[in-house]
Amino acid sequence: MVRVLFVCLGNICRSPMAEAVLRHKINERELSDKILVDSAGTGDWHIGKEPHEGTRRILDQNGVSYANMMARIVSSEDFQKFDYIVCMDKSNGENVRKVPGGKDAELMFFMDLLPEEELREVPDPYFTGNFEQVYDLINAGCDILLERMIREKL
Repeated sequence: MVRVLFVCLGNICRSPMAEAVLRHKINERELSDKILVDSAGTGDWHIGKEPHEGTRRILDQNGVSYANMMARIVSSEDFQKFDYIVCMDKSNGENVRKVPGGKDAELMFFMDLLPEEELREVPDPYFTGNFEQVYDLINAGCDILLERMIREKL
């Protein structure tokens, strides 16, 4: 089983969007018994809350389920549990490293999946309001990540 954790600041916009999109792609390829995906935040403001309204709206528009998703915070156990820890921006990565056990964790940055993009961080739509742009980036990056996992781990 390959395990992926997406991380953003509050776990209500970017990381749950990536979790839902990748899970959708995994289900389409009938790989749900081989790949597990989850998301978490580095801040505790939204623990137990569902994804942001803008995230839910863009996922609904694209037929992507976010059922039973609730915000949670990154934990020390995540470093042992997940093969891929994918951060949405540099600040998320710095905050993950502050979690006990995170100092030496191997992290990926989402935009490294999309080297042709000028942006080097996934913009936070909580502040920008541009959920469409974020969805497009996440959709493209999740295609690449899924292919990489299939090639490297399955």
